[in-house]
Amino acid sequence: MAERYADVIVDISHEKVDRPFQYRVPPQLLEAVYPGVRVHVPFGRGDRDKIGYVVDLSDRADYPVDKIKDIMAVDEKGITAQSSQIQIAYWMKRQYGSTMIAALKTVLPVRRALKQLEKKKVTACVDAGTLQDVAVQCEQKHQVAKARVLRALAEDEVLPYELIRQKLNVSSATLLALEKQGYLKTETEHIYRNPVKRVEGREKQVVLRDDQRTVIEEVVGDYRAGRPGTYLIHGVTGSGKTEVYLGIIEQMIAMGKQAIMLIPEIALTYQTLLRFYKRFGERVSVMNSTLSAGEKYDQVSRAAAGELDVIIGPRSALFTPFPNLGVIIMDEEHESSYKSESSPKYHARETAIRIASMHKASVVLGSATPSMEAYYRTKTGEYKLFEMTKRHGSSTLPGVYIIDMREELKQGNRSVFSTKLHDLMERRLEAGEQIMLFLNRRGYAGFVSCRACGHVMKCPHCDVSLSEHRGGRLVCHYCGYEENRPAVCPECGSRYLMGFRAGTEQIEEALHKEFPGARILRMDADTTRKKESYEKILEAFADEKADILVGTQMIVKGHDFPNVTLVGILAADLSLNQNDYRAGERTFQLLTQAAGRAGRGDKPGEVVIQTYQPEHYSIVHAANQDYGSFYEEEIIYRSFMQYPPVAHMMAVLVTSREQQTGKELCGQMASLVKEMRDSRDKDGGALQMIGPTEAVISRINDQYRYVFYVKHRDYEELVKVKDRLELFCKEREKELHNLTVQYDFDPINTY
Repeated sequence: MAERYADVIVDISHEKVDRPFQYRVPPQLLEAVYPGVRVHVPFGRGDRDKIGYVVDLSDRADYPVDKIKDIMAVDEKGITAQSSQIQIAYWMKRQYGSTMIAALKTVLPVRRALKQLEKKKVTACVDAGTLQDVAVQCEQKHQVAKARVLRALAEDEVLPYELIRQKLNVSSATLLALEKQGYLKTETEHIYRNPVKRVEGREKQVVLRDDQRTVIEEVVGDYRAGRPGTYLIHGVTGSGKTEVYLGIIEQMIAMGKQAIMLIPEIALTYQTLLRFYKRFGERVSVMNSTLSAGEKYDQVSRAAAGELDVIIGPRSALFTPFPNLGVIIMDEEHESSYKSESSPKYHARETAIRIASMHKASVVLGSATPSMEAYYRTKTGEYKLFEMTKRHGSSTLPGVYIIDMREELKQGNRSVFSTKLHDLMERRLEAGEQIMLFLNRRGYAGFVSCRACGHVMKCPHCDVSLSEHRGGRLVCHYCGYEENRPAVCPECGSRYLMGFRAGTEQIEEALHKEFPGARILRMDADTTRKKESYEKILEAFADEKADILVGTQMIVKGHDFPNVTLVGILAADLSLNQNDYRAGERTFQLLTQAAGRAGRGDKPGEVVIQTYQPEHYSIVHAANQDYGSFYEEEIIYRSFMQYPPVAHMMAVLVTSREQQTGKELCGQMASLVKEMRDSRDKDGGALQMIGPTEAVISRINDQYRYVFYVKHRDYEELVKVKDRLELFCKEREKELHNLTVQYDFDPINTY
């Protein structure tokens, strides 16, 4: 029998996970040792008995065999919270392709254990009269510090420890002496850093529609019957999906279960948290990147101790270590932010389903514009579909106008606002109603080019154009390089050097010019860098302190402003021109979501879609809020081209500082895949390959990038290809120390 070796982490804290130690698995433990299990191992020179966690298994020894020690035993406690996280990390490593270290650092939600905040108090142990008598005795002995404490406690039975130490200027030794004498006691209370500000009031009781009650009853009923499943709620914008989520979670909490509520953007946290906090109180918290290290550590501690019922946050909240998880809810499940852009490039949807299966929990997905993947799986029977076609209350879907900007140009309108949009904005401002303008760009302008010779200002480190920002700064949005905008073209010396296409800042300036009395807020990546900046902008707009909110994608996702009656979508077809097979889907989703922000209150809403391609099916179906018709057209294209969700696709990205080395490795790996395809039997033709070639952006931060794609209907077949490529790279580890290889399954973006 071949020897088996286990990588064991002795200290599971985040900063220690890159220090696994290899141990031999003795024959009698072969069946009991697997990733995630706790084991006893001999550690250090004295072979001290330490608890560790198995994070990986291998048939190969990384060190001389005679120096590798044996695992002593499997720990009786078996699976713990950390064990479950390690199992998830191991699954992610295999499913998405990454190192085990990278996977562990993803699933462990805090970097290191931090000291808990403590609140100390000093309490009197005898009555006030006795304290006064003892104080007199202390004064006679010139023990004035003791006397001060005793007299203070005679007046107030309980005092904060810090007040006694600082205001009364009493040492800890003095307090200890009085405690030993039995006059007082010092008590320590651990307090949590709470990132959630106290919210007053309770949520108004909402009467649910029949379709909302049906979803709650079926999801909870299946769970009670011991058959938790995966569900997709396809509800039009404003149909009350959040009320359904609240109802499901409420019943889960009644059963002693906990819930994870995933939202795609930190920007959505404020409104979501407000509603959940009013319903469930202080047993709700958040987990996101804006929290301090101490706040993150305390939320994880509270969750693990069962002191929280609900955690809200983007995809990283998925790894909150709840002991009694009952449901994972994923709102706006179609959003691309649910896919990680760093290794392991996991998708929160599949990972949530895996975590739920380990906890025997349910998964609820919700969207007005479901991803093709999720909707396709309702057709194959993997997910159960619920349709919610009515808006909540008296609100109705908005009226939509598609404006052909080519005709506007012919009529002499060179403004960024069409005549229709301009007229409707004037009416809304006069009526005291609010407006949202959506533009899928950030910065002052797209790129700077010379109108005389065509030269484009590019980043010297990345193969991308520089974007112009306020003050004449040219910025690279990939590596952060900056330079000042030159006065003349560096190629031909022409003065006709100018920005091309509008950005959010330019739209804001145009609004100030066209509507000088309007109060305007801008929300994009540049205005939301600081902590709580999302909340401040959204709160100001919700409180009607602004008339117009201008922004990028983050303003169209899930927000609910009842006084917004007009939404303008500028450059609607910009996303159609991306070099990406998902371009049509993305455009449909963005336009539908943006249109859905209008008329969510009692007043009817209107939407203006400005486009240069008014006949495109994505735009036509988005204007009609007709997902079914869009899906039927889009799935034909996906089937014909064998793109997800009909088939699966894996991108293999090679990056290298040496251009030729990276190109050669990418070619060698692609050749290996061709050999695998050609060596198979008649079914081998199902494995398809695109490339190898330069990536769309061929150089970022002086790293050359090469890519190829592999397609197959069976996901496991792609995992086998990935495993073979990983082995190929491991065998050449010493030669490839300056290169990196990344795997991306069903990529969200084209490389």
